[in-house]
Amino acid sequence: MADNVNNISDSIAPLNQEMNGVHLDTRDITLDNGLRVLLTPMDRATSVGISLYVKAGSRYELTESDSGLSHFLEHLCFKGTLQRPDPVEISRELDQLGGGVNAVTDRELTVYYGKMTPDSASHGLALLSDLIQNSILLDDEIERERGVILEELAAVEDSPPELVSVALDGLIWPNQPHGREIAGTVSSVTNMPRAKIVSYYKQQYVPNATTLSIAGAFDPVRAERAVKELYGEWQSGSPAQFIPDIPVFGEGEIESGPNIDNRLALIQRDTEQVHLMLGMPGLALHDERRYALELFSVILGEGMSSRLFVRLREKLGLCYDIHSYPSFLIDTGMFGIYSGVDPRNVDATIEELFNELKRAVEMPTESEVQLAKQIIRSRLTLRLEDSRAVSSYVGAQASLDLPALQPDELLSKIDSIDRASIGEVAELILKPSRYHLSVIGPVERDRLANHLALA
Repeated sequence: MADNVNNISDSIAPLNQEMNGVHLDTRDITLDNGLRVLLTPMDRATSVGISLYVKAGSRYELTESDSGLSHFLEHLCFKGTLQRPDPVEISRELDQLGGGVNAVTDRELTVYYGKMTPDSASHGLALLSDLIQNSILLDDEIERERGVILEELAAVEDSPPELVSVALDGLIWPNQPHGREIAGTVSSVTNMPRAKIVSYYKQQYVPNATTLSIAGAFDPVRAERAVKELYGEWQSGSPAQFIPDIPVFGEGEIESGPNIDNRLALIQRDTEQVHLMLGMPGLALHDERRYALELFSVILGEGMSSRLFVRLREKLGLCYDIHSYPSFLIDTGMFGIYSGVDPRNVDATIEELFNELKRAVEMPTESEVQLAKQIIRSRLTLRLEDSRAVSSYVGAQASLDLPALQPDELLSKIDSIDRASIGEVAELILKPSRYHLSVIGPVERDRLANHLALA
């Protein structure tokens, strides 16, 4: 049996190597009105993925009363246009596309996306064009959707893993738009006036703040012609810029910064699990050290072979879920670790977590680095099989003004990272005075504060 397994492995090795060499032949066009269009045909695809990025998100919302404005507008763009005034008909049309069209609002972008069969792609592109350019934002629909979003916020309140993440963002980026809940607050959503929504729509939903990315089984010549017909008359404008980050810490600061009270958030609830998140300032999107940080995160807490999973779950049985992740924004970033634990294991979990972070400052082993690189390579290779993922890969780079890296170029950057670089980035971000802890569950604040003090 072992010989058979080895033979199978040998037979598929060339295929894996071929997939790792994927080249994306993207046509990059900018229309006269400023709309950037990226067309990426895929030889083996049987679907078409569309991603339309608008520079609208929580980082464009100046005051707390504006919080949730971008997300509110995203909902409303599906609720009636000049050509399609009935939201039910829009929903029926969306369902007819098969693969689905949806949207999500983040801090720096709102993306409208879909995946469909090639014969439906023209229809999907036209529908997205109408939703983005011609939404009518009727009073009745605003009031109806206001209630829907309030239910969405209530769902976050009932989801400790989501709520503890929101609390952590508020600690790391206090009194800043990117530290607030993207969907807003009960107060901001309840009191959001139609005039503000309409004004924001006219300001941000303009072609010179938008990127359209199409990937998959389509003819790029015909697609370019269709895009020009559908989007060419869209009038450009003067969109606002995102609100810059105000760092709590400078890079050279180690001991200064918020005291423990400002680095700890506790929501006491009688939950079955204690949900805790440890976070700290990370790296910005354009920082070349981000690649080392991504590898560090894989080694520390992504997957069943990561240090945190092996130590805290497999060896000690302290928790069911523990994982780390980096989050990159244009001019700032954070690094977070989440775990859900039995209330009786909170102290031991935090102590072991801090012990692992102390060990993590030491240089990783060569085998850990090679495994992390293989994990990232595999993730990217698998993603590139999907047309929607490719439209996202290409479109996100353009929307965020990142270099247009081919997948093999990105993997080369990852492969060039050595053990020392990972150790240096770990030492840079793992400063106990910068640790922030958010917790939901039946636990005393003093115990948590003591852990932070002793980290």
